Amino acid sequence: MSTEPPNWSALNERTAELVRLAKEEDLGPQDATGELLTGEIIAQYQLVGREHGVLCGCPLVPTVLAAYDDRLAVEWSEAVVDGYRIESRAKPLAVIRGPLRSVLAVERTLLNFLQHLSGVASLTRRFVDAIAGTNARVYDTRKTIPGFRALDKYAVRCGGACNHRMGLFDAILIKENHLAGVEPGRLAGVVFEMLNRAPDLDPAPLFVEVEAHGYDQFEALLTVVGIDVIMLDNFSLTDIERAVRRRDDLGLRGKIALEASGGVTLEQVRALANTGVERIAVGALTHSAPALDLALEPL
Repeated sequence: MSTEPPNWSALNERTAELVRLAKEEDLGPQDATGELLTGEIIAQYQLVGREHGVLCGCPLVPTVLAAYDDRLAVEWSEAVVDGYRIESRAKPLAVIRGPLRSVLAVERTLLNFLQHLSGVASLTRRFVDAIAGTNARVYDTRKTIPGFRALDKYAVRCGGACNHRMGLFDAILIKENHLAGVEPGRLAGVVFEMLNRAPDLDPAPLFVEVEAHGYDQFEALLTVVGIDVIMLDNFSLTDIERAVRRRDDLGLRGKIALEASGGVTLEQVRALANTGVERIAVGALTHSAPALDLALEPL
């Protein structure tokens, strides 16, 4: 029930617009320092990783280079593609060739994109590795940089995790704010009535998820037909384990997936996965990922 990420060709148009904006804010009408250089020097710079992590954004590089100078070119090292694990600084990831002025002008914009996307992929991989061997999978959220939603979610997939809904448009997620003022005894009925209107949506939603605040709400939602996922928001480990057992005892495993959510950290994600939930939503993948340290160095 994850939202499949767009392939890179589907991202080209959005990426080109982001690159245009990035170039405009950085380069403006001129590179004041670059204009002081004389002569047409052809330079070679290597892209290197200064820390371990996961590379992401390789298909974006030609778009960024072309926006500055169509004479700029990139040559990737063998086996270096999106998802490549950077484990040694000794091996250059790529070589950028072209006029020195253009290389220096494009440098920061190029690194800004690559460092951010690689940071998201790298943090994601740490969460994925932390739950290896369990039946749970890590999911992202909508907590992304405005305008970067598709790219951030692409980076999450490069890190080995799953995409949740892409936006408000492609799936149903009934949260606490949608049910404000609903008394506990009416919760199941109100949700059922809402879902009765779902067939009128066009396009049809990919899945239906409802957020539970507390075990009593969870119990009520188990009685509602048409729910694919129940989000256990800020549940304790004890209550999550209790919810998994209850769902399984009712024969609903495989019919209703359970998703742990709420301030999930690397330190606790393994314990959450061991409760038996199928999904763990982690907003930090995109809202708190530190940039991966990459650099362009002259050859």
